Amino acid sequence: MPTVVGIRFKKACKIYYFDPAESGVAKGDHAIVETARGVEYGEVVIGPREVNESSIVPPLKPVMRKATAEDDLKLAENKIREKEAFNICLRKIKNHDLPMRLIDVEFTFDVNKIIFYFTADGRIDFRELVKDLASVFRTRIELRQIGVRDEAKMLGGIGSCGRPLCCATFLGDFEPVSIRMAKDQSLSLNPTKISGICGRLMCCLKYENHMYCKGCGNGNKRERVEIPKMGALVVTPLGEGKVVGINRGQHTASVKLAPDNIIQVEWDEIVDASQADNV
Repeated sequence: MPTVVGIRFKKACKIYYFDPAESGVAKGDHAIVETARGVEYGEVVIGPREVNESSIVPPLKPVMRKATAEDDLKLAENKIREKEAFNICLRKIKNHDLPMRLIDVEFTFDVNKIIFYFTADGRIDFRELVKDLASVFRTRIELRQIGVRDEAKMLGGIGSCGRPLCCATFLGDFEPVSIRMAKDQSLSLNPTKISGICGRLMCCLKYENHMYCKGCGNGNKRERVEIPKMGALVVTPLGEGKVVGINRGQHTASVKLAPDNIIQVEWDEIVDASQADNV
């Protein structure tokens, strides 16, 4: 199995595998690597380890070298230039009267390409803008339209929970989130309560979803689990009683059969008293 290191180029972004070669990089180091976009500066977040061939997207490129103090200074200079490029692009967008909102600017480490990220309601003809920017910066220019979730990830912010946005702090990739997850968890379907600041369904709806269904997360077919409601009258193998507690982690309910008799019953063994006659 090949030996790789995992390198991340931005906080909370996707991790890419590279061949450590003879660079001697370890977890926590910074490294210079060649990517499809050009030469990049990244942080080693996964130390050298062996992985299966199936988890590698070929070709596996080698790490060029461990970052030096000079590389750190160049990175800092690029950050300053990115801010300047952001202001210049804003002026150019205004001059061309384009209905787009500039979100971020990113230089490759070797400044072989400058990427401008923006949002817009529809397709934008920015060909003249690209020519204008290329004449100013004298390098390759790329304008990339992103969605509202990517915008939130780049800009960051505080969620309704009072904590920094998950997407901007630790989520490497966006995973599909559906309204069904909110229904399964008996959450309010009010859009203002289950939507993030990006306007899409909150990513955290997926965190506990596996506790409300069988087979989630282990490759099996998803099967909806009917969760007993608090206070409901139910029929158990030991008799009829009232639900007084729910344990979602173990898929059990506390059922009160008598004043001093409370039992733990699996959800599958519970039948609603109103439907018991039909079973």
